[in-house]
Amino acid sequence: MKKYNFDEIVPREGTNCLKYDAREMFFKSKEVLPLWVADMDFKTPDFIVEAIKKRVEHEIFGYSFRSDSYYQSIIDWMKRRYDWEIQKEWISFSPGVVAGLTFAIEAFSKPGDGVVVQPPVYFPFFDSVKGTKRKMIENPLKVENGRYTFDFEDLKSKIDENTKLLLLCNPQNPGGMVWTLEELTELTNICLENNIMIISDEIHSDLIYEGHKHIPLASLSDEIAQNCVVSMAPSKTFNVAGFSSSLVIIPNKTKKARYERAIGVGHLHMGNIFGTVAMEAAYTHGDEWLEQMLAYLWENYLLLEDFFKTKLPKVKVMKPEATYLIWLDFTAYGMKNKELSEFATEKAKVGLNDGGRFGTGGDGWLRINIGCPRSILEQALERLGKAFG
Repeated sequence: MKKYNFDEIVPREGTNCLKYDAREMFFKSKEVLPLWVADMDFKTPDFIVEAIKKRVEHEIFGYSFRSDSYYQSIIDWMKRRYDWEIQKEWISFSPGVVAGLTFAIEAFSKPGDGVVVQPPVYFPFFDSVKGTKRKMIENPLKVENGRYTFDFEDLKSKIDENTKLLLLCNPQNPGGMVWTLEELTELTNICLENNIMIISDEIHSDLIYEGHKHIPLASLSDEIAQNCVVSMAPSKTFNVAGFSSSLVIIPNKTKKARYERAIGVGHLHMGNIFGTVAMEAAYTHGDEWLEQMLAYLWENYLLLEDFFKTKLPKVKVMKPEATYLIWLDFTAYGMKNKELSEFATEKAKVGLNDGGRFGTGGDGWLRINIGCPRSILEQALERLGKAFG
């Protein structure tokens, strides 16, 4: 078994890297340690790099289609990771999960229709709803026993005849919740009763910590499968976000055709050669690398948890069940969004995500990315300790 080195520092400056090369634009300083953008500082796995090199050697990069082996790699991955049996005919494409959500909103609703979002949540959800001129219906999450859960009574009170869609973040970002069978069952029952279709963003579905199990929404039952769209990607899992290649799974044949008409208008259905190659390599060879990477991430989390518990106990950490994005509660410091974010940037020289961007419930919180070599995380925590302590 090959042992992967996640401690290796790979300089990213000079590669047009958003996280590092755009620091001055976003944070007004090149000295800021950037732990904000949701990609990792680990090398993309060697089996993906080798597959791309092999394709590059051909030296012609014309129009291409997705092979049977590409589809089979996805089918096999879903079976291995989630015990979910899917069919080739269900699989479609998107140049990104957010793009897929937006195309789905356009395919399955019309301007003025209500779309439910559940903040605090990944902030591009808001842009997708507003940008397509749909009415945003906020159903804020509530905290129980230190984790987010759905507020079903609030949801039922806000649904009306114009509510057509619900955007689900599964696993949840920024809180890191892996929704349980009971939570998903009650949510989907409400949606089925009210003829609300669910669009499920499952981009973090591979990044699940021990003791939790991701449940693809469409795997719950055939009735639910006929009423949802599931969007996944290897981009977060294998650090290949730059290839802009995601997959969309739609079991309902008619709904899949509607989605593909929406994406086809912009002629965005073909994707790119290297995204296709990377996805097939990831889903064919990625299991062992992923297990080692998750173990490393968990050790990073334990380091972070211990730091805040012992050095900055006023900060409450929401314990993640998934993802390398950790949600930090700084409300005890009494600072609002802009003030808190600027303090972290200017005093600690650490670039984090402003919790206010995630909507209702995010004020006074910051999101940190621990998908980096441990030495970088240690340096960031030391800076936070000096500034906030």
